[in-house]
Amino acid sequence: MIIAIGHDLIELERIRKTWASSGDSFLQRIFTPAELEYCLRSSDPVPSLAARFAAKEAFQKVWPVVHGWRDVGVVREPTPDGPFKFSKPRLEFSLELAATMKARGWRAHLSLTHTKEHASAVVLLEEI
Repeated sequence: MIIAIGHDLIELERIRKTWASSGDSFLQRIFTPAELEYCLRSSDPVPSLAARFAAKEAFQKVWPVVHGWRDVGVVREPTPDGPFKFSKPRLEFSLELAATMKARGWRAHLSLTHTKEHASAVVLLEEI
């Protein structure tokens, strides 16, 4: 059963400007180490960073209480073989959020996309 659907859209330029004005403290405050490791490998990390920012916002829209930025992260794991270098993105949670999700029988689904100007994320929270 679907519990909630959250969506967020963000301009890439907003992330660029915030990073430029706040420096790496912005990155450290918002993103998990795994997110930074993945995104900063790219020649232009902003689209991936913005998509992850949107995912955090979209998840907050489905979650019943406020949580920290780094309590939710987007991970993509390397695949051993096949046509794709990385698995599809999925949400990873802090221990507290993960325990609550498990206790309630909830699962989160994630979809990310970005263009030259925007990034977007949709999160579907499902009771299993």
